[in-house]
Formats: sequence, C-alpha cells, structure tokens
Amino acid sequence: MVLHPADPLTSLAHGIGSQHDLPISPFYAFAGAFAALFVSFLALGLLWSTSRFRGERSGLALPVALQRVADAPATRTALRGLGLAAALAVLLYLLLGPDDPAHNPAPGAVYVLLWVGLVPASLLLGPVWRLLNPLRTLHRLLSRAPRRPEPEPGPEPGPEPGPEPGPEPGSGPAPDPDSAPDAVPARGHHPLPARLGQWPAAVGLFGFTWLELVAPEPASTTTLLIAITAYATAQLLLAARFGERWFDDGDAFEAYSTLLARLSPLGRRSDGRLVLRNPFHGLDATPERPGLVATVCVLLGSTAYDGFSDNPSWINVLQTSPLGRTPTATLGLLASVALVATLYCLCAAATRLVSGPHPGPLTAFAHSLVPIALGYLIAHYFSLLVVEGPRTVSMALGTDNAPEPLPPLGPGGLAALQVIAVVTGHVLGVVAAHDRSVRLFPPAKAVAGQLPLLALMITYTIGGIGLLLN
Repeated sequence: MVLHPADPLTSLAHGIGSQHDLPISPFYAFAGAFAALFVSFLALGLLWSTSRFRGERSGLALPVALQRVADAPATRTALRGLGLAAALAVLLYLLLGPDDPAHNPAPGAVYVLLWVGLVPASLLLGPVWRLLNPLRTLHRLLSRAPRRPEPEPGPEPGPEPGPEPGPEPGSGPAPDPDSAPDAVPARGHHPLPARLGQWPAAVGLFGFTWLELVAPEPASTTTLLIAITAYATAQLLLAARFGERWFDDGDAFEAYSTLLARLSPLGRRSDGRLVLRNPFHGLDATPERPGLVATVCVLLGSTAYDGFSDNPSWINVLQTSPLGRTPTATLGLLASVALVATLYCLCAAATRLVSGPHPGPLTAFAHSLVPIALGYLIAHYFSLLVVEGPRTVSMALGTDNAPEPLPPLGPGGLAALQVIAVVTGHVLGVVAAHDRSVRLFPPAKAVAGQLPLLALMITYTIGGIGLLLN
C-alpha cells in the first residue's frame, strides 16, 4: 500500500493506495496462486477423506488460574471501562478538536485503530470488542439506573394477605451474556426473531464501509459525529427493546470481531473452558445463521471496491458520471458486494447440483470465505495500521510533532506480502471447504462437490491479485 502522509483524508478514507507501480511480475503472482490452489486441492482430495475439525468440542484447556483471571469481574469491568473511556475521548476530540485529520486523532481512531486494529486484536485475543464495546457498557449502565417508582395502589378490600410467596422461577438476575450468550432474554425484552440472524450486522458493516469509502468527507468531524450519533442511538434503542443479546449480531463491530476471532488460537470450548486450539476448529464452529453470507460478502466486496476505487478508469467514471460522484460510488460499492454474493450463490447452487440432494450449502460453506476476507484485509490495510496507527496514538498523546513513521516494508516486500496474504487466505478457504464437504457429502461426491468451490476460489484469486497489481 502506498500511503500519502501529506493527505491524511485520502489515506484514512482508503486503506489501499495506488498499486500500479508495485515491482512484482503479474505472471509469477498468478502462476504461484494457481499452483498453490491446485496443489492444495489435489492433496486434500487424495489424503483427506474424513472430517477432522471438531468445532467447539476441541482445544487444549488453559490453566484454571488463567481462566479465573480472564473471567474475573474486575478484569471485565476494567476492559469495559477502557472501551467507554476511549469512546468518550473520541467524542471529545470530535466536539472540541480541529476539523483537520492531520491534527485530530478521532478519524484515525475510528478508521485505523478500530476498523483495522480489530483484525489483529481479534486474531490474537478472540472477540475482544464484546468486552470493549462502549454501547454494550452504556446499555448496561442505563438498564441498571434507578427508575422513578410507580405510585403504589391503595388497599383493596379482601382477605388478609398470606405470607409472601418465594421468588418465581427465572426471576433472579439475568446471566452475564459474556458467559452465556444464548441465554433467554431478560424479562421485559422481546425475543429476537430467528430469521433476523446477522442481517443487522451486515447492514451496519455496509453502512460503515460506505462512510469510509463513499461519503464525500469521511474524516470530517461533522460527518463522524452525525454517523456515530445515529448509529449509537439506533443500537441503544434496539438493545432496549431486545435486550443485551442484540449486540451479538446487531452490532456490526461485534459481529466483525467475532467472525475474525473464529481464526484465533484462543477460544471457548463447548463446556466453557478457555482453550488453545487449531484455528480451523474455531472456524468450523461458525454458526450457520441467516445473514452470515451477507456479512462475509460485505467484507469481501467492500475491500475489493477499496482496491478498485483508486483505478484511473474508475476515477474518470466518478468525475464524469451524470449522477454525481457519491451516487455513482454508492452504486459501485453495491455492485461490488452484489458481484461477490452472486458468485458465491451460483457456486452454492452448482455444488448442490453436483453433489446431489443434500442439505443446502448456501450457509454450509460460508465459513470458508472468512480466511479469504482476512487475507484481503491484511493485503489492503497492513501498512495503514503500522503507519497511521502510531501517528494516531501520538496525536492523542499530544506528541504529534514526531517525524512521520516510515513504511515497514519497501514496495517489493509489500507487494509480496499482499500476494501471499491473498493466496494464503484462499488456500485456507479450500481446506475449510474440503473438510465440510467430506462431512456433508457421500465419499463418491465429496471431491466433485468441491469443483464449484475451487472455481470460485480461482475467480476470487484472479480478482484479488488483479486489483493489487493492475
């Protein structure tokens, strides 16, 4: 990625700059990608005949003392307080700071530390945004605030009251959703419709990527204040109706962090133990819920649009479109997400035709897209995080007079990292899809059923590397 420190608005609004001068041969990039995909596909077909991933049933239990520290109320309270304090600091900078991203750390905190920083944080520590989420913390504080008591009714005629009954079943305090995310909604809250699934998160992610990639002034303090206020208000109102469980799938950043955390070596076993595990086991445990495909396709499609948005031909379209820049860019972002989703749905339909009348694979293989999305995120946003992240922290601490940090890799090293990240993500997706295929389909059709998936991976690879190098 080529950053332009002199233009912070551009570098913050787009995770990836122009790639046209990266010193790497397209022939070797595509040849290496095809070789990796075909070799992994053939090796899996020959050597991997039974499912090996066990989802949440696997993992090496960590010491009990470590789990006690991780689950201690003091630890969780400290993390919630940290997230709330950081959110308040961002709001203060937006309200009182200059409307200049070169001297205000708030845009960098949103677009770099939050959006991009959640990638390594979730990979290393699991779904951390669940504890840091200031909206979840604020909802808890508002829910526990004392309310004005209703006037007590006067005495009614009738027999003398007997002894007070004991507490009704289920009338005790609601379980902590951090330890029991599937608990029954607390009294007074409506149950979440099962068909809703992760669709709210998909819509929220699309809204954020629109703000980042399409909005006319994404780093403006006014734009960010309006966006944050609208999003926070909607989330708190919905949480007031559906309870704290709303944030699990309704908050875009919690769903984003939780999805990436499926590839973390840290996880929870089905019995609640904190474990070290093969990341493929965590990926295999991804719930097949409505909206999962949409969520992953928004991640893939928006990242693809980010790479394409710097193409000179697309810039010319934006400048000459009779619709105007923002409507045209919005249609471009929608088309990018729709293209990714259409290709996946066609692949799922072809898989069903090849493998026979088995359970519909529309969501069955959606988890295999997660490592692909991760590869694209690393390829597009790595240098943004390591260059703009420290600069944002320096501004927040009042030490922004330090010299501009240099990119950690030269153009050649960066190009190699990007191609390796994209190809590795696709290879991991092939492995995850193969294990699911041999579990769902009869042995005679398990390999054949993956041919549409392999074609999809090749198509995504061509597109991903093409965006990086052309």
